[in-house]
Amino acid sequence: MDSTEIRVILAIAGVLVLALIYIFGRPRRPGQGKRRLSLGEGGERLEPSLGDVPDPDALPTQGELDVGIQAELDKLGSTIAEKRSTAATPPPVRKGPLPGVRPTTQPVERIVTLHVAARPGETIHGASLIVAAEKAGLVFGDKNIFHRLVAGRPEAGPIFSMANMVKPGFFDMREIDTLQTPGMTFFMALPGPVPALDGWDALLPTAQRMAELLGANVLDEERSVLGRQRIAHIRDELRAYDRKYESNQIKLR
Repeated sequence: MDSTEIRVILAIAGVLVLALIYIFGRPRRPGQGKRRLSLGEGGERLEPSLGDVPDPDALPTQGELDVGIQAELDKLGSTIAEKRSTAATPPPVRKGPLPGVRPTTQPVERIVTLHVAARPGETIHGASLIVAAEKAGLVFGDKNIFHRLVAGRPEAGPIFSMANMVKPGFFDMREIDTLQTPGMTFFMALPGPVPALDGWDALLPTAQRMAELLGANVLDEERSVLGRQRIAHIRDELRAYDRKYESNQIKLR
């Protein structure tokens, strides 16, 4: 072997040494080169790999947030909502009497009653009752029952009212969603803010409308089915009451 070949061999060896020094002399990242032992869903052993190579199946798909990020966002949203609800302005306190207060200077002489009762074996649910009452033009107010008021004259008192058929008769709005009642009682106290016959002409259609909306029946004061003959008899009684009431009033000249 001549000197030229020896120099070539030494040069190649030097290059290899420098390459090894460069490769093994670089600082390694944490975890690089460590072997990991993982188990699959069935408990089988997965082949170890070098470095922390992310699993493509574990990455969120496009348009999907990472689970940890989504949890933090949900937590932040709940905190913001809680602060807003805490800082929200409380609802205004109603001033004055509730709708449907009857004037204390007007004693009751007579009460006309009708019932709207659920069909046998059925009940009327509170949520459905509220919707039907609103559609029928009734207003929730005094004594926690519903009233029909004179348009533009709420201070005159109710034309008629609607109470729960079950004692004590009022509606608890805090538990209205769980209410199940056999029916409601409509009553008109006389004298009222309008003539008795006008009040009846408002009460009867309202009770019929409520019965239609709730799939119920309209009954008279004795809880019998309200027929045409009984309706005509009540109208005659109220017409006579109006004549008597007007004759007893002191008319201003």
